[in-house]
Amino acid sequence: MRVLQVSSARAFGGGERHLADLARGLQERGHEVLAALREGSPLRGRLTFLPEQNVYKLRLRNALDINSGRKLARIARERGVDIIHAHVARDYVPAAFAARFAPAARLVITRHVLFPLSRAHRLALSNVARVIAVSDPVAHALRSQKIFDADKIRVVENGVDLARFERARAEAESEDGDGRFRVGIVGELSVLKGQEEFVRAAALVAREFGERVEFLVVGDDNSRGGEYRARVVRLIEELGLTGRVRLLERVADVSRVVARLNLLVSASYSEAFGMAMAEALVCGVPVVATATKGAQSLIEDGGNGLLVPVGDVPALAGAVNALLLDDERRLTLGAQARRSGRERFSPERMLEATERVYEEAFA
Repeated sequence: MRVLQVSSARAFGGGERHLADLARGLQERGHEVLAALREGSPLRGRLTFLPEQNVYKLRLRNALDINSGRKLARIARERGVDIIHAHVARDYVPAAFAARFAPAARLVITRHVLFPLSRAHRLALSNVARVIAVSDPVAHALRSQKIFDADKIRVVENGVDLARFERARAEAESEDGDGRFRVGIVGELSVLKGQEEFVRAAALVAREFGERVEFLVVGDDNSRGGEYRARVVRLIEELGLTGRVRLLERVADVSRVVARLNLLVSASYSEAFGMAMAEALVCGVPVVATATKGAQSLIEDGGNGLLVPVGDVPALAGAVNALLLDDERRLTLGAQARRSGRERFSPERMLEATERVYEEAFA
């Protein structure tokens, strides 16, 4: 098949990592992959395996950018595109417009978040062939909104590059540690992701463990002027955690960071899937997570990690303390996490499921 991946992403997160892995996997399986990206896209550097002539720069400003829709339609017609696959909500309508004027192409969209679509999407996306939900909670939300026919919705969980994380795990195990625990939170810096709650929990954990624990906050701040990062830095200073909590931005290879953690924390207020959690599980790193819908679909409480109430900082700190104090339990959870994660998040499984969705779109 010839597949045109469309993304106006302005920042690189779990959804963009999924798109890059999907594009690479599809190409390796013999499909021809094209990409339509906005100018300055963070995805461009992750798609260097695509021929230059297969990467297009469009404005992709918003859902009303019909000019970009026309350009997508022209690309689809001239290149004989079979599937137009859009990944960001503001790209859905231009992609749907393109599919109407490139009648040989079928429209597939992926929904990465739980936020509801507007009722206007019912008409604008009436030509969608299939909708991919990255988790059961996302699929449930889509069905409850009744924007799309239920029989068009398919769940395809994101895959994880197992080989890359296995290499990172092997490197981490070969290194001589400094005897300290490492507890980290990974993801875009935002109120929704709960980095401030993580820092407050770190202050409580530090009372028990002192200098024996290092805390890592990993992720870029895409807010205007870095406002949220500044808030996190101020909180670290106010709580006397300077030097104990490290902020890492623009990490080239997140696998090397995740593999060196003893625990991954997800303090989110809302999570549709949780790429960082999936990656930690594959690495054998147990997860302490707030019980968002996404976390509940990934974390078996007491099986591969622990769940705590959303927004409950003392409970979050208590769960971290409990696992740091109990080596046997922590390692047991990690071993189970690795076994289940490697099977569940196999990239081959994700690619095969996506191919089936594409085939169904033609049927």
